[in-house]
Amino acid sequence: MGFKAGAIASQANAQKKLKTGVSAFSRVAKFTLLRVASLFLTIVIALFLSILIANMGGVVDDIRRASIREGIQQQFISDPRLRAMAPDVKLAQMTAMIALEEERQGLNQPFLLRAFRYMVNALRLDLGLATNMNSDAGSREVKNILLERLPNTLLLWTSANMIMFFSSVFFALVLSRQYGSFWDKLIISLAPTSAAPAWFYGIFMILIFAAILKLLPFGGIVDTPPPKGQWEYALSVLKHLMLPMLSFTLAYGVAGIYNWRTFFLIFSSEDYVEMAKAKGLNARTIESRYILRPTLPSIITNFALLLVFSWSGAPIFETVFNWPGLGLVFFRAITGFETAVIVGETVIYSYLLAITVFLLDFVYALVDPRVRVGSEGRA
Repeated sequence: MGFKAGAIASQANAQKKLKTGVSAFSRVAKFTLLRVASLFLTIVIALFLSILIANMGGVVDDIRRASIREGIQQQFISDPRLRAMAPDVKLAQMTAMIALEEERQGLNQPFLLRAFRYMVNALRLDLGLATNMNSDAGSREVKNILLERLPNTLLLWTSANMIMFFSSVFFALVLSRQYGSFWDKLIISLAPTSAAPAWFYGIFMILIFAAILKLLPFGGIVDTPPPKGQWEYALSVLKHLMLPMLSFTLAYGVAGIYNWRTFFLIFSSEDYVEMAKAKGLNARTIESRYILRPTLPSIITNFALLLVFSWSGAPIFETVFNWPGLGLVFFRAITGFETAVIVGETVIYSYLLAITVFLLDFVYALVDPRVRVGSEGRA
């Protein structure tokens, strides 16, 4: 009887585990489908709004039509053969050329229809052609324009963000141990300096180190003409990186340290930290197990979003330093009404951000045992 009862109990436990596993799988699958659907819907709405804003509700189309008419009229004025035509023939020829050019650029179709079609193509990453912009190699494909400038943006912003992130976390952790010290008070007093944007500091850095001291270049990514040797080329790029990196550090360095320092102080005052101190645990164990581990989801979130932000660049900052990255391309696209380039950068950034947000939900469950994917709240 005892053996039979044990077998029944083990079978019941196995069935319970199976039901629990099936329930967990269905919960995660349901969460995944709903999350993907909601993120995709968000991308669609954001992209369609970006198309409407980039075209200013159709005003850009009117500007392009006016530009087409002006260009063809100038062509008739400057060409003696066209100028010598009879007035009615000239008007008919001009009208036909304008209609042909508008059809080539798709301006003969309703704006909302073209916006919807353009959104569908952008979601498939079919970014099309730019109207006036082109890459350094002469290509007008938006894909080539963006890919050509992407390495420059990643070089500047990934380097700056990674250095800033890890140094801020490190120094903030050090300051959280020295609450009320001279360095702690210094960071607090210097925190308002981060109210000014990085390009504001960049103007002063260019004025001091480039115009007055003549130690560093005014802008660009490499000397002109570019050095031929690999080491010389790398040193030239590093020299051009120094002023942007210095400006970025002055703008956001102190604020990053102050924010993380406050964050660590909040967690270090929790009851379980005081209990760990009462148990006699050393400071390093308390920091790694009771302060850093609970803050790990926030640290991972900031780190992941910084990586995504590195793909977008900063239009004004890159314009100040004439840095040939995606930010400068975006600025020129806005001023030149290049809708294809604006939408191309927007849809790529949207996809990267959505994928990052989706993966973070699962990362939280891995680093924090209190989080269950697809459950309401915490276990």
